[in-house]
Amino acid sequence: MTGAAVDESATASLEILTGPARGTASWLTGPTLEVSLNEADMIRVAEVGSNPLENGVVARLHRSGASYEIEAFEETPLWINGERIESKQLEQRDLIEFGDKGPLSRYRMHRQGGRLRRSLGDMLDDAIDYTRVSRQPWRARWQRALGDFSHDFAFETTVLFRMTVVIALVILGIIAYQQYRAGMTLQQQAETSAHQLEDFARNLTRTKEEALRPADLNRLRQELRHSLSAAAERLEQLEKRSEASTRVIAEATRSIVFLQGSYGFRDIESKRMLRYQTDADGRPLFSLRGQPLLTLEGEGEIARREFTGTAFLVNNKGALLTNRHVALPWEDDTSLEALMAQGMEPVINRFLGYVPDIERAFPVELLKASEETDLALLTCNQVVSDLPYLKLSNRPPQPGDEVIVMGYPTGLRAMLAQTGDSFLAELQQDDSLGFWEVAERLSRARFIRPLASRGIVGQISEATVVYDADTTHGGSGGPVLDINGEAIAINTAIIPEYGGSNFGLPVVYARRLLLEAGLEVE
Repeated sequence: MTGAAVDESATASLEILTGPARGTASWLTGPTLEVSLNEADMIRVAEVGSNPLENGVVARLHRSGASYEIEAFEETPLWINGERIESKQLEQRDLIEFGDKGPLSRYRMHRQGGRLRRSLGDMLDDAIDYTRVSRQPWRARWQRALGDFSHDFAFETTVLFRMTVVIALVILGIIAYQQYRAGMTLQQQAETSAHQLEDFARNLTRTKEEALRPADLNRLRQELRHSLSAAAERLEQLEKRSEASTRVIAEATRSIVFLQGSYGFRDIESKRMLRYQTDADGRPLFSLRGQPLLTLEGEGEIARREFTGTAFLVNNKGALLTNRHVALPWEDDTSLEALMAQGMEPVINRFLGYVPDIERAFPVELLKASEETDLALLTCNQVVSDLPYLKLSNRPPQPGDEVIVMGYPTGLRAMLAQTGDSFLAELQQDDSLGFWEVAERLSRARFIRPLASRGIVGQISEATVVYDADTTHGGSGGPVLDINGEAIAINTAIIPEYGGSNFGLPVVYARRLLLEAGLEVE
């Protein structure tokens, strides 16, 4: 023990913290003391030779300066501050357990004549120390510590002090409740209709971020000065690798449709479209988070979410097969439920299709969407006169079969990557970077052509065909062709967990959808 802890005029005590004698203290006097533990787990301390102990001795205390040294007796375990020891010079506030079942005691030093008093801090310390050093299960430790502290607070403090604490707790509780209510009120006020549209606004912001910028064209031009794009290289390698593949790609190209569209939301009752909120000068307003504010009032620009995809002709009447999530793109919009709860409905603003070698776009309409699979039928009656269509295979694919996936992955960007430096320079000079304008320019320059990638069927199930041909978003809805040029599946989604593999829906589902729509199936 350090000299600063007590002086020679001090005396000592063992303050009982647990057990039936809890709250009492045994004063320590005499040069050598013996400690016993009776059947009721109560401690008795007596000077050696003065008063024989009825129960066995569990520990001995030897006066050592102003304090005591404690030692375990025979094989009885002795625990100090949670550690088993054989002997130790006791220090102020040491926690002692006699045996495996003995009560927890605290060793205290007092000045001569001082009274044993416990403050609220002592009570808290006792509870904390008990949970720290006790070898009981943690739940039992916390329950006992809480119960002991509550008992001490109720019976060892003055009535005035207890009333003061209770009043303070009540006041704190009232303040906390008022703060909670005020916070809830502010939150409800903040959740105006504009904030409820935040998800849709975030999607609109992402659309703006995905739009082409001059910097994007510069980057493409720099890449083209050094090498062809990866997509063009894959197409070249594919065409060189197999004459059959070259034939299939050439024959199928004019059947693959590039889809371009946009949708918004309108109020069901008033039929007013959701628009960007603007100031007096017509400039769009933004929230603190940088999201555009939306409203049903005013004459701001209609809030449109743009999308692209792939489809392919399946008969001579202009029927197109694609994915349901392409034809009904709002079903993947996270803001759909919130907007519909406010009495709004999604509406296609514009839906166009492009095919290679035809400069003008044509309108596309939804004919029927499957309720069981990710498939939809579109129609484009204006351009069916001399366009070829793809046949649906009657032969189910087998693992190991070679397949060709065709479509427009990444939308406009992949096609721009194949145009060359001069075309990109023209776009920059004319400032033609709009979503619709870029597609029109690509079509007039005959740069709208699908990309093709070759792969192998890896797995077949009733619901899916899994293959490793490269594709990505934007290629959804494109055909998966066999080596004879017939469609065996409709490209649906990628599976990142399987190293870039992706899957399509077998054409059997497409045949069902065509029959449901009353269309002939070859």
